[in-house]
Amino acid sequence: MEDGIYRVTGWKPQFVEPESGWSSIFAVYAGAGDVPPMLGSYAVETGALVFRPRFAAAPGVRTRAVFHPPGRLAVEAVFESPRADAHPAARVEHVYPSTDLLPANQLKLYIHFSAPMRRGEAWQRIRLLGENGSPVDLPFLEIDQELWDRDNLRLTVLFDPGRIKRGVLPREEVGPAIEEGKRYTLAIDRGWLDARGALLQEEFRKPFRVGPEDRQPLDPKAWRVSAPRPGATDPLVVDFFEPLDYGLLLRLLEVHGSHGRVAGAVTVARNETQWCFTPGQPWKPGAYKLVIDTSLEDLAGNRIGRPFDVDTFERVSERLDRKTVSLPFRIGRQ
Repeated sequence: MEDGIYRVTGWKPQFVEPESGWSSIFAVYAGAGDVPPMLGSYAVETGALVFRPRFAAAPGVRTRAVFHPPGRLAVEAVFESPRADAHPAARVEHVYPSTDLLPANQLKLYIHFSAPMRRGEAWQRIRLLGENGSPVDLPFLEIDQELWDRDNLRLTVLFDPGRIKRGVLPREEVGPAIEEGKRYTLAIDRGWLDARGALLQEEFRKPFRVGPEDRQPLDPKAWRVSAPRPGATDPLVVDFFEPLDYGLLLRLLEVHGSHGRVAGAVTVARNETQWCFTPGQPWKPGAYKLVIDTSLEDLAGNRIGRPFDVDTFERVSERLDRKTVSLPFRIGRQ
């Protein structure tokens, strides 16, 4: 057993499943006593019979694998799932935006964890506290399908758009989730369990203050592009002069040269006001351009040429088209 997957080696299985199913010759049981076999799926991979449980055994639970091929004696093996305390407990590594000054119409937060987390607990564990320490009533969009990345390491938390956009009912009746001039604290409860069932190392808190609303679309012409010297791998540096969306900055900007896209690594710095691109090979002299997807957003969800609360009733086909704008620059002399 490795990483929760059970494998029979040293026996050559037929690639055709027996009439009674693979479970008739290979079954895994969790716990002691007369218990039914674990549910899961079987496969023949590189000459070995493999069983993947539908649900992983709880930390510290002992499992018993029984292999009984036709006409031969059964072989058993006992395994113990790692206890939750066998690895360091997860912690909140960072919350983006990094800045402690957010616009009153802030759109989203990214919460990064050091280890995979358990789904389905976010709205029990995340609170927004006002200046007096009392929870703000329903500031976030609490959807059942939590917005995790595929590794359960990053959770995207959306402020309720109905309390951001002007002229919509929730904002008119309840008011904005956060207000200019006030201070708040994002609190993440230590009771949140990671994927192994362990508690977070500690409670996490991010205090921040709220500035004016930002309803201005992005204008790349206002950015500063600092070109590196040729023959080196110094980074191309782009300064925005306002924080932009961290997650989108990692994937919506590219560098193109005369032969297409330039390969390299991206870092985001200075509280998400600076984008740095380090090429995989030394820069060659010539003309380049920074290609920007127009779906890039600032902290309030404003995009290039379009504020967040513009009327969005448009054809879906238009909204799905990928549009870009470019900023030209040169490496070396003219």
